[in-house]
Amino acid sequence: MDRKMNRILITGGAGFLGSHLCDYFVNKGADVICVDNFFSGSKDNIRHLLTDHHFELIRHDVIHPLFVEVDRVYHLACPASPIHYQHNAIKTVKTNVMGTINMLGLAKRTEARILLASSSEVYGDAQVHPQPETYWGHVNPIGPRSCYDEGKRVAETLMMDYHRQNKTDIKIVRIFNTYGPRMAVDDGRVVSNFIVQALQNKPLTVYGDGSQTRSFCYVTDLISGLVAMMEQEDFTGPVNIGNPGEFSIMELAQKVIALTGSTSEINHNPLPQDDPVHRCPDISSAQKKLGWKPQTPLEEGLKKTIVYFQEVLGLTTSPKRTS
Repeated sequence: MDRKMNRILITGGAGFLGSHLCDYFVNKGADVICVDNFFSGSKDNIRHLLTDHHFELIRHDVIHPLFVEVDRVYHLACPASPIHYQHNAIKTVKTNVMGTINMLGLAKRTEARILLASSSEVYGDAQVHPQPETYWGHVNPIGPRSCYDEGKRVAETLMMDYHRQNKTDIKIVRIFNTYGPRMAVDDGRVVSNFIVQALQNKPLTVYGDGSQTRSFCYVTDLISGLVAMMEQEDFTGPVNIGNPGEFSIMELAQKVIALTGSTSEINHNPLPQDDPVHRCPDISSAQKKLGWKPQTPLEEGLKKTIVYFQEVLGLTTSPKRTS
């Protein structure tokens, strides 16, 4: 790695995605500063790195300024699960707005390149399918999800304004559904919910009739996309990073039950307000600009994720083989 680019700041570094990013750069020999307030992140995700001389942990909330010297800023700090981000909606907005302003200020001062982990939630309940980066979205600005959706939209606005006004070197990535080891047991997102319920032979909770669709990107594919975008010259984004393979929620539930060998049944609950009917990325821009596309099939990624949750829950059986 170029010595001029080996000081990496990762906000939200103890979270699901952030901890995998920390692993990636520590393994590359970079000096990594992990910043987290541990609201939704976990020290268990980074415990194995605490004795590595390339790794430094700072307990800090990004709504307050931070003064460090770095070359790259990966700004991932923000709860991504509806359970977590709706728990304190005002704090979620503050994290996205004030946190992004603080990280942009740091990047401006140090002349670092900064990448914002934005979200497919900026598209809302999309009326264009699959969603290209040119789509402006269909978002409810006053609904219960808006603290996250609108927070990410404002964060993108701030990134672009710093770029236009201050020539800050920015990258914007819109992350679609991602799954894998280190998701929290109580995360509340569909993959972790289904796996935990299936491993415990509890009913799987499907909202609505399960015909709504999502695309699921395995975490290592997502990390490679973030890194590829950060190191791409002359392209600010936004760029979609996700897996364009589309599955209905019912398909996912049945796949998880089959892979875990569970006796779980499926229960249907009312669909939450503003829940998107379809969510699938158009990744043609990522393929063209970054030479990136996901490599991990859903079944392969689910097996690895199931093994992780078995360990967390203290279970020992292996995922079922399916033909």
